[in-house]
Amino acid sequence: MLETLRRIVQDVSAAPDLPSALAITVNQIRDAMHVAACTLYLADEDNREYVLMATAGLNPRAVGRVRLNRQQGLIGLVAERQEPLNLEDAARHPRFHLVQDVDKEDYHAFLGVPLIQYRRVLGVLTIQHTASRQFHPAEVDFLVTIAAQLASTLNHAILSGATQELLNPLATGTRALQGIAGAPGVAMGIVTIPHLLAELDDVPDRRAFDPSAEEAAFRAAIATVDNELRGACERLSPLLPPTEQALFTVHRMMLSSDSLIGDTLAGILQAGRWAPAAWRDAVLARVRLLERAEDPYLSARAEDIRDLGRRVLHHLRAGSGRQTEPVAERCVLVAEEMSVAHLAAVPPERLAGLVCLRGSALSHVAILARAIGIPAIMGLGDRPIGRYEGCAVIVDGYQGRIYIEPDPAVREEYRQLIAAEAELSAELNALRDQPTVTRDGHPLSLYAKAGLLTDIATVRDSGAEGIGLYRTEFAFMVRESFPSEDEQYQIYRQMLAALTPRPVVMRTLDIGGDKTLPYFPIEEKNPFLGWRGMRFTLDHPEIFLTQLRAMLRANAEFNNLRILFPMITTVEEVEEALRLLDQAHRELREDGWPAARPPIGVMIEVPSAAWQAAQLARKVDFLSVGTNDLTQYLLAVDRDNAHIAGLYDNLHPAVLKTIAHIIAEGHHADRLVNLCGEMAADPGAAVLLLGMGADSLSASTVSLPRVKWAIRSFTRAETRELARQALQLDTVRQVRRLLNDALRRAGLGEIVHEIH
Repeated sequence: MLETLRRIVQDVSAAPDLPSALAITVNQIRDAMHVAACTLYLADEDNREYVLMATAGLNPRAVGRVRLNRQQGLIGLVAERQEPLNLEDAARHPRFHLVQDVDKEDYHAFLGVPLIQYRRVLGVLTIQHTASRQFHPAEVDFLVTIAAQLASTLNHAILSGATQELLNPLATGTRALQGIAGAPGVAMGIVTIPHLLAELDDVPDRRAFDPSAEEAAFRAAIATVDNELRGACERLSPLLPPTEQALFTVHRMMLSSDSLIGDTLAGILQAGRWAPAAWRDAVLARVRLLERAEDPYLSARAEDIRDLGRRVLHHLRAGSGRQTEPVAERCVLVAEEMSVAHLAAVPPERLAGLVCLRGSALSHVAILARAIGIPAIMGLGDRPIGRYEGCAVIVDGYQGRIYIEPDPAVREEYRQLIAAEAELSAELNALRDQPTVTRDGHPLSLYAKAGLLTDIATVRDSGAEGIGLYRTEFAFMVRESFPSEDEQYQIYRQMLAALTPRPVVMRTLDIGGDKTLPYFPIEEKNPFLGWRGMRFTLDHPEIFLTQLRAMLRANAEFNNLRILFPMITTVEEVEEALRLLDQAHRELREDGWPAARPPIGVMIEVPSAAWQAAQLARKVDFLSVGTNDLTQYLLAVDRDNAHIAGLYDNLHPAVLKTIAHIIAEGHHADRLVNLCGEMAADPGAAVLLLGMGADSLSASTVSLPRVKWAIRSFTRAETRELARQALQLDTVRQVRRLLNDALRRAGLGEIVHEIH
């Protein structure tokens, strides 16, 4: 059955469209399981009805016409129970419902399984047979496995709007692709895809403006790859046995295949397509044939062909002489995964929005997008993004939606929304120089977050009282090697000088997890639980001491530095970090630098530190709660995993209780407690944190005006009462409802949507 399952999945994946995929599914299941009928029902948009969308064995004219409500028939029962239903004689079941002109009365055996993705029932898959019998457990397992594979395909179709076009063919208008809201805001622009031709599946369709030039570029790429294979064989032949050397010959033979090259040239010269698309189609056609082969040897050759395809594609991109197209005036970057390098390649004034297939709202690229004030959508799912290149799009960072080639009505609606956003921003800017105090005069320090020297101007213009979190790792990430002490000194000095006398909290190097250095890769199976933060720097005191010396030297003239140690898990780590700090301080004094010892803090980001907050507070001068990682570790949810993104929520009651405990322990030790992370940038959550006793908040400069507006709308007593009520609630939904209601009563309905 495993081979049959693999073949069905491959055929479905290769289907040109959703109707074809559904038809292939039901026909191949019927044939493989030797049953009389196989039928597929899909849930409508409101999940109120199940629509017959494909069948092999029942009346084909019923497709798209038969609709069953949620309580109707065995289909509704399977969806309701969310488990397989295996009946010897379906007609005897009390929920049996005969659909006239569709069902056949001589069908007795019935097996239905739900199609479920992310806890949502997408549809029901059934098989029926004439004999009265229960299906064997192995048959049930097979259908359940097929249903799980099909559910993933259907989920992608749902996100793209393809299923709704089938369920309601008369519907018109723009369809939205649904992802995860990563950074708030709305933007209209043109899709640009970094490293567009890295994968065959992502090559867009384009016309060949000069077929002869396309042919020449293609032949040159083939020749280059052939030379690479020949050279590799010559270099390695002394080390390889003859059987292994023969593999290079086989690859060169595949590369020079007359049919492969002929099909590509036909695509260029006859169909008028550019070389990458013609090559893509020729290669993928052969890949699919080999993948369907029964012979394991032949099916394994599919990846060889695909790899050769990538090699040629790389040289088509690098050696064709094509000029890089200019970046659109309003550029929306779309990529499977986004890096700082991708962002750096686009002029800031042209970057309108970001869209990532991977990641969540707490991915660092999403955090960076919020910091620079552009909308971002994460977790869009597996899609052939190359086909979107050059398309006009609308990015809705509030709803997590992207509209491809929107119609005029949708464009106009979003133009009005963008205008309203600009008007609200103007109102909030008027608060810039106003103090962050509650209605009854209680102050709350509001700091900005920064990571680059270019952030200085926006921090100074934001009305922030200083920098509550300066991420020093950014200066490490944009280089090709570890920066020297003097290089770091110059960076830190400029930051401290620009903000003096306002304080600047500099976090020591914090890499690992989803933050990597191009010149020092860390390969781990679970990087978020691995070698990161202080674990890395304490293992490399030469790097840590260099950074500490640079910080202390920069502070000698201004004395507004605060140092923050990231991802502390034990008291011993703090003690060792302080010992190294004392060593750096002593060395500088001996070298003649008048370096004062600045206040020191630790980041509370993991449960072990949270529940030793009292002991840690006695070792340092202040505490800073990193709500992003603290939430991730408390809830055991990878914040970059789109499959479980819905489980990540910093308003979870366990997170709130833990934060309240940290603040209480910090105050008991007479230490100030700062809150940073995306929770501090959320207006409703910020009010809640103030009620818990937070002394200061650190947020992106884009978020500061909204947070200040929210704080100034409540009294201290109101925030404390809000915190008291929230800490007694059991679910995230209850906490959200409480905060949204409080914001509305305070007249802040305009920013409620930011509590997503």
